Amino acid sequence: MAGVTQLLSRTGRPRSDSTKAALAALVTMVLWSSAFVGIRAIGDVLSPAPLALLRLAVASVTLTVLITLSARRLPPLPRGRTSWLLVLAYGVLWLCCYTVALNAAELHLDAGTAALLVNIAPLLVTFGAGAFLGEGFPRPLLLGGAVGMSGIVIIGLGTESEGDWIGVVLCVLAAVLYATGVLIQKKALVTVDATAITWLGCLIGTAALLPWTPQLVTELAAAPTSAVLGAVYLGVFPTAIGFSTWAYALKRTDAGKLSVSTYAVPALSVVLSWVLLDEIPTAYGLVGGAVCLAGVAVSRYRPRRTTASADPLDAENPAA
Repeated sequence: MAGVTQLLSRTGRPRSDSTKAALAALVTMVLWSSAFVGIRAIGDVLSPAPLALLRLAVASVTLTVLITLSARRLPPLPRGRTSWLLVLAYGVLWLCCYTVALNAAELHLDAGTAALLVNIAPLLVTFGAGAFLGEGFPRPLLLGGAVGMSGIVIIGLGTESEGDWIGVVLCVLAAVLYATGVLIQKKALVTVDATAITWLGCLIGTAALLPWTPQLVTELAAAPTSAVLGAVYLGVFPTAIGFSTWAYALKRTDAGKLSVSTYAVPALSVVLSWVLLDEIPTAYGLVGGAVCLAGVAVSRYRPRRTTASADPLDAENPAA
């Protein structure tokens, strides 16, 4: 969201950039966790593509209004053909196709299982970023990824799923689209503003789903108010705000490191399902959630340098 990212950008000293990026990532994790619960609640009312269309349309309107009302009327747009192609690919593959695939998957699998399967994406991003973005394979990151994945497996041991292979395939597809989207977005953020890429991505995703407008209109006519409000929530919070804070954090953090943080999503989903849907978590869910959070902590660990060995340039150019 433009207001959120601008507030983060304009407050504090440059030295606190990593802290603000971590806070932005935390906002994203909470909102994305709630999305799994929201999709589960209304997925039987709105079909996958129409729901994605409504969600992205609401996000597009939200971001357009916020950008218009902000002090900066229009964020810097991409320059050059390559930048535009990256933004286009990001909008279509992640915001459009991933959203539809996830919506469809949750028609076959419960939200918990879907969250678990989709969260193989951070591991894909970790290796993709190391291989294609030159981020390497730091030991804390690899260890944290392994710990986080083991936490997901533990949660899965207590998940009762009535889904079928179609749902599994759709979740794996969603994970691949998610990972591809992150890598493309990280590359685009080298030259594209974080607010601009989220806003344009939502507009592009909405445009790609316009052929489903007649079906959306028909389904909305029969949908209860609660389902419509749920879709609006998905558009404003997990999408407009969540993807904006994600872009802010991704611009200042290695893709692999930030993606491993999303191992917290299944753990948070367990808690939100407990609070919002009265779904009492299993012992596996509680233990696995704790392990997921431990994996995130391990992945973000950095040994402190001594004053004598520290690079004096780090004081003015801290890693973000």
